[in-house]
Amino acid sequence: MAFPEFFEQAPRIAVHDALARLLGASDDGRIEYGYADAVKLAGHSCPTVAGAWLMVRAALQALYRGQLPERGGVRVDMAEAEDAGTTGVVAQVFTFITGAAAGNGFQGVGGQFSRHNLLRHGAGGSGTARFTRIDSGAAVEVGMDLSGVPADVPLRPLLASALADDASDATRAEFARVWQGRVRRLLLEHANDPAVIQVRPLA
Repeated sequence: MAFPEFFEQAPRIAVHDALARLLGASDDGRIEYGYADAVKLAGHSCPTVAGAWLMVRAALQALYRGQLPERGGVRVDMAEAEDAGTTGVVAQVFTFITGAAAGNGFQGVGGQFSRHNLLRHGAGGSGTARFTRIDSGAAVEVGMDLSGVPADVPLRPLLASALADDASDATRAEFARVWQGRVRRLLLEHANDPAVIQVRPLA
């Protein structure tokens, strides 16, 4: 399986997971993720998956400010219901990186390391989600506005052509190229763009 080269160029996310250290999955508890890991989780690469990747990165940076974020140490409140639009996809990426899980999450060992009920849906708010540190209560709201990262050419006609039963390999390859081109620009050119990836501290 060959991923596009820019996947490796996208920002990476490192966290500390005390449970991983305790159980011997990581000598020091450090776990590092690349964008390709999120693609494997979602099964595809799109602006939503890339945006979720950048939002969770930005939220953790804002909450931990130079420190290694603690996986399992953050509560995530999604603004919308789990079946609303792309909320479910975004939440899966958030859970993957933070460990914050819904009612089916890990319930801990020895009264520690629980990730159970650290993610909930339908919390409301003006952004996509609210991230809250369990230890300090510090919180930020994150959202994204992809209107400033359009595709090079209109995607709808290309998608219709690529989905046609008689679509050629060349047609499908051209759609994929344009589609991933937008993802590439989002990850490499707008990862730190506050107009695209929006973070707002909460009192």
